[in-house]
Amino acid sequence: MQLDSLVICEECDLIQQKSQLESGDEELCSRCGYSIYKSKPNALQYSLVFALTAFVLFILSNTYPIVTISSQGLNNSTTLLGVVQILYKDDMLLVAILVLVTTFLTPVMEIGALIYLLLPLKFGVVLPGMKVVYRWMHQVRPWVMVEVFMLGLLITISKLSGLAFVVPEIALISFVLLMFAIIIASINFDERMFWHQVETLSTSQRSI
Repeated sequence: MQLDSLVICEECDLIQQKSQLESGDEELCSRCGYSIYKSKPNALQYSLVFALTAFVLFILSNTYPIVTISSQGLNNSTTLLGVVQILYKDDMLLVAILVLVTTFLTPVMEIGALIYLLLPLKFGVVLPGMKVVYRWMHQVRPWVMVEVFMLGLLITISKLSGLAFVVPEIALISFVLLMFAIIIASINFDERMFWHQVETLSTSQRSI
């Protein structure tokens, strides 16, 4: 019996054979009735759509200014990478690296991984290295902290509003939408359905 054909109940730790489910079906523990897995209709399609949306929003968020600050006739605006550059120039290297990694590098890596895994699958293609990219995506995901950056940014804007005129720019709106797009794409990534489709396509390709 292969280990990937088994599933463990999180409630009572019963190990049982995975059931073949149709879209929308639910698998229950045979001992305690706990819901082990529920197949979401079109979950992978939704995940791909929001991953592509997140990619577009990511480009917008890093192309346009986040905010414009006006004080005493002077206007200053900056992008996310501009924030990293300012932190570096102010001798806050560790903070600059943390902002760069958690709000720029890891989000684009997770978005890229989702697109790499799901877009070829949409067209019936299994690309090499999917297992590596899948593991890599799970290692990167805890470091995606766009929402933390947004919270800190909003607090900063609220404090600055009493000292200067702060104008939210398009990148700020894009960052908010990006945060939700990444979350929805991750939630809808049905791992069990994904690997089932990968296995089905791989088997059919080997039989040709």
